[in-house]
Amino acid sequence: MADDSKSGGDLEKDQRSQEDAPPSSIYLISYPKIVFLYPTFLVAVVVAIFMSIAGESAQIGGNREHMAEVMSLIFLGVFGLNLTVLAFDFPRTTSLTLFFLGAALFMGAWMLLRFNPDIVPTITGLLKGLRPWANSQMYWLFASILGLIFIGVAISVRFDYWEVKGNELLHHHGFLSDLERFAAPNLKIDKEISDIFEYLLLRSGRLVLHPRNQPRAIVLDNVPFISRKEKQITRMLGALQVQVRPDNH
Repeated sequence: MADDSKSGGDLEKDQRSQEDAPPSSIYLISYPKIVFLYPTFLVAVVVAIFMSIAGESAQIGGNREHMAEVMSLIFLGVFGLNLTVLAFDFPRTTSLTLFFLGAALFMGAWMLLRFNPDIVPTITGLLKGLRPWANSQMYWLFASILGLIFIGVAISVRFDYWEVKGNELLHHHGFLSDLERFAAPNLKIDKEISDIFEYLLLRSGRLVLHPRNQPRAIVLDNVPFISRKEKQITRMLGALQVQVRPDNH
């Protein structure tokens, strides 16, 4: 019984040590900002499927509004918000305040015009005159174009990425797999999250690497899952520092 409990404890300890061990390689990929348009891509695909099934002439609501108009407004709204994320940076201290303020103003104005249509007849008439229209083919083409761009980005980043491995920082680039080597020990890492919405979309941010004996820092923008990558690199560098410590015995 004692041997069984001891062996079970050893197995549990070995399993825990394997889970805590740093990975052998950590890949760092800097993506272009267009990858943050994936919500628009998903909405375009969903709307395209819905419009293909329901048809462009389908109507909803008591006012017999056309489905195509409602879907167009939803698509344009998501597309506009997505472009806003790409165009501006929203720091942590102000982004949530601005977002909730804008949402509150929009909802207040919408409810005011909804229940009091005669208060500003010009604006009410303008809003009622908004009748955007697009068929399913437009959404399919939009999603196809954006999907092809995403595929191109996925292929291109395979020819330009960084790898933290062992005692080295490796830069793989070019179609012929050119390789640059930098010393990994004493590597300084800075993590920057300047846009909270980009962080929410892909958990991404900026990673700044300072290799030893290098005059210029290496800046990697839009690195997905940046917090997890930073923790993995910190664990790896900590393990390397323990391994290279001189033996005093």
